[in-house]
Amino acid sequence: METVIQVDHLTHRYGNRTAVEDLSFRVERGEVLGLLGPNGAGKTTTVRLLNGLFAPANGQIRVLGMDPVSDGARVRQQTGVLTETPALYERLSARQNLEFFGTLSGLKPAEIKARSEELLTFFELEERGNEKVGVYSKGMKQRLALARALLAQPQILFLDEPTSGLDPEAAQQVHELIRTIQQKEGRTVLLATHRLEEAERLCDRVAILNHGKLIAFGTQAELNQRVAPGLWVEVQFLSLPESILVETANQLPGVLAVHPAESVWRVQVKNQEIVADLAALLVTRGARLLRIQPEQISLEEIYFTLQNNHSDGAK
Repeated sequence: METVIQVDHLTHRYGNRTAVEDLSFRVERGEVLGLLGPNGAGKTTTVRLLNGLFAPANGQIRVLGMDPVSDGARVRQQTGVLTETPALYERLSARQNLEFFGTLSGLKPAEIKARSEELLTFFELEERGNEKVGVYSKGMKQRLALARALLAQPQILFLDEPTSGLDPEAAQQVHELIRTIQQKEGRTVLLATHRLEEAERLCDRVAILNHGKLIAFGTQAELNQRVAPGLWVEVQFLSLPESILVETANQLPGVLAVHPAESVWRVQVKNQEIVADLAALLVTRGARLLRIQPEQISLEEIYFTLQNNHSDGAK
């Protein structure tokens, strides 16, 4: 994998307040990384630092091999940014907005026209492309803002609360567009959000922040193991011979715990491979299985567990 964002021991302060403290992480090409945390956690500050809008107090940043502090203009030529506020000119039409921002990006007129039509079609705005943006719904404005961010074909797309204030239908559209951008165009996306269901659906990995500090980083499966080591499996029986005791399952290597309840057992195993061994053992002993289902811990549960553990540890 190619690392396109590298952050090492990054610290930034606003006066006496530390907004980001000793932050380190990597982002690989083509992945969606979620920056998670409550308001004031340092998500927006991190996005601004990565685009060279602020100079950090300490630490190093590399974006596409460049230092945003000394080479911010070149970095911003390769990135697209969407904030929760669309930042469009409402007295201009969609096409005029794209022409204006394309010109600022240094694109040639022919490139702007071709790319604008491509994006208006992609975001289903071509039929209303000549209307003033002021009459657009918020969802339409967000789609146009995404088109603006993608106009110069950036390698990295920074999305800062892209669905804030959107109704469920508009937010669903933005989610689908983000996934399409990643899968079909291979874009790297850094998504700063406090919406956990959004991150769970879209992100390959997440970085969880608390008051500017990184308290967890990884895939949901990796964070799951950190919060709840081992895998819990629910086993539902159609019939269960009396000869099968809890001790039968406990004797299987890799089984950590068994909690029986009538026709359903909750079993904690070391990893997924043990699930198949457990099913085979029970069937061999005469059990008829109706269902064997690994329990999934939601990102929301993981997030609040980690945040609470960090807060308790800080006291």
